[in-house]
Amino acid sequence: MTAILTAPTTIDDLPEASDRIGLRETISTSFTMAYRGLLKIKHNPEQLFDVTVQPILFTALFTYIFGGAISGSVSGYLPVLIPGILVQTVVLTSVVTGTQLREDMDKGVFDRFKSLPIARVSALSGALLADMVRYAIASTLTVLVGLCLGYRPGGGLVGVVAACLVVVVCSFAVSWIWALVGVTGKSAASVQGISMMVMFPLTFMSGAFAPVSTMPGWMQGLNHVNPVYYMVNACRELMNHNNYGTDLVWSLVGSLVVIAIFAPLAVKAYMRRA
Repeated sequence: MTAILTAPTTIDDLPEASDRIGLRETISTSFTMAYRGLLKIKHNPEQLFDVTVQPILFTALFTYIFGGAISGSVSGYLPVLIPGILVQTVVLTSVVTGTQLREDMDKGVFDRFKSLPIARVSALSGALLADMVRYAIASTLTVLVGLCLGYRPGGGLVGVVAACLVVVVCSFAVSWIWALVGVTGKSAASVQGISMMVMFPLTFMSGAFAPVSTMPGWMQGLNHVNPVYYMVNACRELMNHNNYGTDLVWSLVGSLVVIAIFAPLAVKAYMRRA
């Protein structure tokens, strides 16, 4: 029998150990964490109540309660309401991002992720990516309920799809704000309370449900610095006329500015906690 001799392994032959995670691995683990977020919804379907029940309930109630008073008829009010309720529903859904992040951190879930060979930021980015699915569900249901009530968008399918994409993109940007609040907040209840206290005034005075021209002058002035106001106008122009105007530009530019400011702050705060 012939023995086969191999050269002994030296230290130089061993791969160099590194604690750095590459961009490709970070993106991959972010989508894995996003899939985890979707699995949470599968096992806890009540998490979808705000994107399923709320669009149906709010759209139907606001249509029949305010339709005659504001526009004289339900059919005349739907072109005003549906784009507004679309923005309101999806933007308010972004608040859940911060609340769920805070809950996961309080339960110690993120502490377990630190022991895994993954980029620490992927848990944060994955949660925000998973929430985009929630935004898409809320957008689709709102439009479908509007169609059932008699809304016929003048912008056609292209205008409706464009409006939904704009809302999803803008809500993703806003979710970085609530991610920062969730990471730095003391409890899930406080995060939710702060988020709702900020978002409800912004959405209701934005003209989502009533013309801004009927509001007091000081409130009209405030809307010029209200990002939700531009989102509502952009969606109305897209859904009703398939018009790509300055409101759309301001909405997208504002989203980029929000991401550029709050994404690094949220990541930095999360990395300190993680």
